[in-house]
Amino acid sequence: MKRSIGLGLLFSALLATAAMAAPQYGDAGFELSNRDLSTKPGDDFFQYANGTWLKNTPIPGDKSAVSLRLAMSDLTEQRLHDLLEAASASAPHKPGTLEGKVGAYYKSFMDEAHVEALGATPLKAGIDTIRSAKSRSDIAALMGRNNADFENALAYLYIDVDLKNPDVYAIYLTQGGLGLPDRDYYLSKDFEKEKAAYESHAATLLSLIGWKDPKDAAAKIVALETKIADASWTRAQQRDLSNTYNPMSVDALLQYAPGFDWRAYMKGMKLGDASRVIVAEKSAFPKIAAIFGSADLDTLKAWVAYHYADNASPYLSKAFADAWFDLHGKVLGGQKEQKLRWKRGVQVVAGGDFLTGERLNYFGNMGWGVGELFAAKYFPPSAKAKIEELVQNLKAAYRVRIQNLDWMGPETKKEALEKLETYNIKVGYPDNPRDYSSLVILDDDPLGNAQRSAALEWAYHASKLGKPVDKSEWFMTPQTNDAYNGSLRDIVFPAGILQAPMFDADADPAYNYGAIGGVIGHELTHGFDDQGRKIDAKGALRDWWTETDGKEFEARASKLGAQYSSYEPLPGLHIKGELTMGENIADAGGLTLALDAYHASLHGKPAPVVDGYTGDQRVFLGWAEAWCGRYTDDAIRQQVVSDPHSYRKFRVNGVVVNIDAWYAAFGVKPGNKMYLAPKDRVHIW
Repeated sequence: MKRSIGLGLLFSALLATAAMAAPQYGDAGFELSNRDLSTKPGDDFFQYANGTWLKNTPIPGDKSAVSLRLAMSDLTEQRLHDLLEAASASAPHKPGTLEGKVGAYYKSFMDEAHVEALGATPLKAGIDTIRSAKSRSDIAALMGRNNADFENALAYLYIDVDLKNPDVYAIYLTQGGLGLPDRDYYLSKDFEKEKAAYESHAATLLSLIGWKDPKDAAAKIVALETKIADASWTRAQQRDLSNTYNPMSVDALLQYAPGFDWRAYMKGMKLGDASRVIVAEKSAFPKIAAIFGSADLDTLKAWVAYHYADNASPYLSKAFADAWFDLHGKVLGGQKEQKLRWKRGVQVVAGGDFLTGERLNYFGNMGWGVGELFAAKYFPPSAKAKIEELVQNLKAAYRVRIQNLDWMGPETKKEALEKLETYNIKVGYPDNPRDYSSLVILDDDPLGNAQRSAALEWAYHASKLGKPVDKSEWFMTPQTNDAYNGSLRDIVFPAGILQAPMFDADADPAYNYGAIGGVIGHELTHGFDDQGRKIDAKGALRDWWTETDGKEFEARASKLGAQYSSYEPLPGLHIKGELTMGENIADAGGLTLALDAYHASLHGKPAPVVDGYTGDQRVFLGWAEAWCGRYTDDAIRQQVVSDPHSYRKFRVNGVVVNIDAWYAAFGVKPGNKMYLAPKDRVHIW
């Protein structure tokens, strides 16, 4: 299981450029002009730290958000653009080198005239195959191609470490089948506009591929997905690791969830010999399989054809690309205008995941190959040492805090400290590059390039079955502007997140501890939250807490959840405290650890005052500026229903109100709007 820091986390000045003469944002590390001094810190700390910037910085038309993180991503995007432009300038039609393949792929997408002339032709073979399906077993087999082509599926399959036998890989199955971001979009009246737009979009794409009766077919597709949504688990339910670990044989799955040909699906995945799977949302699978089994064949074929066209649309002519943007960009993301083609081209080849918060992550990219070239140019070895040192400092602070917890017993503490020592720290880029030698890339075939790249990527993952677990493996490309906690024992910081304002090698240490230190602490605590407590030091699924400690943790977490559920990013739209529980705990713990680590780094000496701010104040302001930004209303609504991370304002205000040192640092007292009495503050770490 991979845990991402999520929307808005950033790191430092790509340390390739870290030899700056002065800090990027001033001596204190943060930009003083961003503050709103008309707001008291104790009334709205997020606004105090960032208000002037928020007021003066509009959301660009081609984005659904604006933030300092996205500004950082813009730098990465520009560097990738320069890299791809240079690679494409000399790329042959069918290159053999990594740089040549990256360049030819980019060139194929950027030849807009050729793409327009092709129209829907690149889809013909795939759509014809869907039309020729004779049975539900044929449809199940087509759905089994969703990891290697543009099909969608009623269940998604991935390969990862077996949580109860972490020395081997296992096949996991999780619920799927929905084209909108979350089940709420089908079942809640709050999303009637989006649901109607989705049906219209389906009709448009079906019309573009020449499907019979596209409006009627679109209505049936949405009706089918609404049934699937009603049968699906909520995202909060999906967070319980114990309930989502349900191993069974494929034969047993056929009996447990009849109506869907799981054997045909596995053969479509090229895993026909597989005998065992781990089912996530166990009670949903029989219902979803029954929905499939009772649906008429024509509706199922239309469903597969629509999703095939929708997933392929970004690579096709203007009619397809514009239709895709109208739904996914405008309606669901709140964007006003489509990105420039070169920006989409960068995402096509490098992968959209390098832009945290970006709703588009192009399928079938060469992200690992681009990342290899990117890291070689922009991430020197000295960067690894910088971040590894910070991680070790945070680990030391966490070790002390665990030892001194007043609510955790000695038995649980012993296991917690053992687990802390097992954390594997990965920085910058993976040690083992991905092999692209067999990948065929042509400079005039963007859709085919995506399909072949996706097939190669899936073959890589499928080949892991039966092999020893590779503990050095990464799941984010080096250019990614995020970090993650793999299997809750692995902390990974790609090169792309190592940029200001999260870390600036020339800035004041207090700011860096608040920003990057808070992020490091966030990731560390994930291994010990409501999910992490169920993964032990060996990486096995086992609740290693005593019953007494577990109940105390749950009581404190429940109190924190109630706090967050009271927050409203938009009037009447409340954060889901249960869904965001783990990330909220990690945010609070991360900043608490960062403050401890900063104090330890002073070695008993008093903290200097910089730009009029004490050391503790700069730590808190570092955290606040790291989250500086805002989303469109549509993007906020999508995040609240589907994202386990709270909206950025409350990743600041919701955290500091529970840290006693924040009250002392900024003189927050009764009467301030954010003031919580000591008895109401939640202390976990």
